[in-house]
Amino acid sequence: MKYKLVRSMLGQPNNTADQNMTNTLEDASIKKLKEVANHVDDVIFKNIPTIEGVVTVIYSTSLVEKMTMQSMVFIPLANYINQIHQIGEPIKLANMKKIINTLNSGQTLLYFHETKTLLHIDTFSAPGRAITNTETESTVIGPQDAFTESLETNISLIRRRIKNPQLKNENRTIGTEAAVKITIMYMDDIVNKDYLNRLKKRLNEIHFPTFKDISELKQLIEDNPFSPFPQYYMTVRPDKIDHSLLDGRIIVLMDNSQAAIVCPSTFFEMFTTVEDYYNRWTTASLLRTLRFFGFFLTIIITPTYISAMTFHPEVLPYDLLVNLQKSRSKVPFSPLFEVLFIELIIEVLREAGSRLPTKVGQTIGIVGGIVIGTAAVQAGLFSNILIVLVATSALLSFLPPIFLMSNASRFVRYIFILSAGLLGLFGQMLAFAWLITHLLRLQSLGTSYMAPVIPRKATDLMDSVIRFPIAFLKSKSGISKAQKK
Repeated sequence: MKYKLVRSMLGQPNNTADQNMTNTLEDASIKKLKEVANHVDDVIFKNIPTIEGVVTVIYSTSLVEKMTMQSMVFIPLANYINQIHQIGEPIKLANMKKIINTLNSGQTLLYFHETKTLLHIDTFSAPGRAITNTETESTVIGPQDAFTESLETNISLIRRRIKNPQLKNENRTIGTEAAVKITIMYMDDIVNKDYLNRLKKRLNEIHFPTFKDISELKQLIEDNPFSPFPQYYMTVRPDKIDHSLLDGRIIVLMDNSQAAIVCPSTFFEMFTTVEDYYNRWTTASLLRTLRFFGFFLTIIITPTYISAMTFHPEVLPYDLLVNLQKSRSKVPFSPLFEVLFIELIIEVLREAGSRLPTKVGQTIGIVGGIVIGTAAVQAGLFSNILIVLVATSALLSFLPPIFLMSNASRFVRYIFILSAGLLGLFGQMLAFAWLITHLLRLQSLGTSYMAPVIPRKATDLMDSVIRFPIAFLKSKSGISKAQKK
């Protein structure tokens, strides 16, 4: 064999191939790695004879394609072994944890028995989803591409838009049992260093087994984990991320997760979309106002019905009150239980529709709502006016572009319903006072969640509920506290 001739020319002992293979298998490092990879059938140990002696190639067939291995490893080992040394990076044999993580991340390990060195080459080529448009944040105007579950692809989508050397990304792994790769992206000349250090500290303090999605990580780095409100903006749109980076925000991406986290974020940003900047300022302002006030309407419509029918009928016009009383004449329940029952039915229909296949779920949602609603009114279980109010409230809850904010409005609505059932309008005012106090006390990465209202910054009001023309939106937002104004 070729490597035997070279060994003889170098004055080295000319052992047989079988002896070399036996020595290879008896190597302590390889034996230890084989013990760790026991019963892992997709991890391959392949001994390749080369001009530098036997090299053990270790890789995972589920994470590396055959053509990639052929072009990047096997052919260079046989003909251009210097390329292996040029592109390979060494790993210490004593650091077994790093070796295992490197193998599990789709990289190939090459152990040179003659020199007792271990190199790794990035050969990750597992199949992934192509870049497509998003179904959760779709827009009519503007780019249509969205993030995928590949971290490298998501970073490239951002760098393709921001060609600036100040754009930095820092990779790290989290997860005590199954490590997951994340990256922190920011504009070095714009970002607030205090925010950046605070976020890194929180990430370093995380001790969690593993992460299935970045939304789990978001909950661990929030300021108030008991709050029903999302304290960080999450999006799958690269154009929204680019806008946030240039505003001085910090972005967190995770491998195997499609969404990205924007730190810090405000309550008002939960009602804005990137399409607002593509539309005329009049249209954008109208839609933002609709989303913002729709959030408060969805949590007070049905509670106000309870208060008026139970404690304060005098607040309603006489004709409307008569119609409501006629509608409830056959209902055997109090307004509180009537609202709770129908709200729970709506929740059941919504949950069932989201778990079923798309076509079946849409049919169940529409037919189920019509059939149950009509039958319930005819049976005298609910009033027909309440059906209209609950349906309107349900539609308003979907106005916020952030789904987590929609869930928050559903939870808060039950607090208002119970308060109205116990104390009427007075209970609603107490619940509203709690809501405003809670929002004012919330923070996002240590800064006020209610910015720009608290603390107030005049220029931020141009891009809040009302969006001024683009020519006025030149300065960075107050919550980012950017180095550049």
